[in-house]
Amino acid sequence: MTGLTSVVRFAVFCLMTLVAADSASAQDYPNKPIRFVVAYPAGGTTDILARIMGQFLSERLGQPVIIENKPGAGNNIGTEFVVRAPADGYTLLLVNPANAINTTLYEKLSFNFTNDIAPVGGLIRVPNVMEVHPSVPARTVPEFIAYARANPGKVNLASSGSGTSIHMSGELFKMMAGLNLVHIPYRGSAPMLIDLISGQVQVTFDNMPSSIQHVREGKLRALAVTTAARSTALPDVPVVADFIPGYEASAWFGIGVPKGTPAPIIDRLNREINAGLADPRVRDKLVDLGGMLMGGSAAEFGKVIVDETEKWAKVVKFSGAKPE
Repeated sequence: MTGLTSVVRFAVFCLMTLVAADSASAQDYPNKPIRFVVAYPAGGTTDILARIMGQFLSERLGQPVIIENKPGAGNNIGTEFVVRAPADGYTLLLVNPANAINTTLYEKLSFNFTNDIAPVGGLIRVPNVMEVHPSVPARTVPEFIAYARANPGKVNLASSGSGTSIHMSGELFKMMAGLNLVHIPYRGSAPMLIDLISGQVQVTFDNMPSSIQHVREGKLRALAVTTAARSTALPDVPVVADFIPGYEASAWFGIGVPKGTPAPIIDRLNREINAGLADPRVRDKLVDLGGMLMGGSAAEFGKVIVDETEKWAKVVKFSGAKPE
């Protein structure tokens, strides 16, 4: 019994030491710059959001929050970089729909996203916008469907990469409308939009934040938004479901950290995220981009990740989409 008692006391001592270490690290956090990893090139939705929230977090935390763009492998390079980073709160990930989609899209990954990344908090949920180059002879969804059916295999559907929410939104549209569109994947929204605006490709389902200004300026024509309800940012644009009943898709974004990051640090970051969403300087920018604020607890954002992973797994399997 004496030996067992000693083991128990030692285990309790170790646990108390770890708790004390976590508390100490949280009290001292942060004491150096923080890396905020975006797994796409600069200029796209994830990059825009990271820079808006990163600036706010830098002010609140008193340390630089440095945006690091690490594109490649359909979002997986940047994600794996964060998964392998020290779990100390100094490496953040801009979580996006591809993280949920890739769980099914890729047969073999060196990490398990839902297990290896700890959710911190949600930022915004935004519609995707079905938009075409002005040269496309369609001003409504029914007109586009008719045009695509008259030109099977000749209309290019651009995306920011295989497995992104932009790609999956387009695949869902193809599936439900019964269209033959040619998928053209790019490495991020920015290069995709360059070709769409120049007329090299005809249609995309882009995240609203990276496209809304081009729509407002008339460089692109918005046919519909992908959410169940209209967007306050583009109130005159109908929803896809008005023409294809049951269609719904949206992009959601938040922040995650490596699994094992001390709970007090996650709690601190979560509080600052929610403070940012309540701050008019941040809130108004996000709403102007077409975003619906999320916020809430880390656990609530974790549920979003699980639910979205299950939803898009069905679309990936039905479409037969593969990483490129």
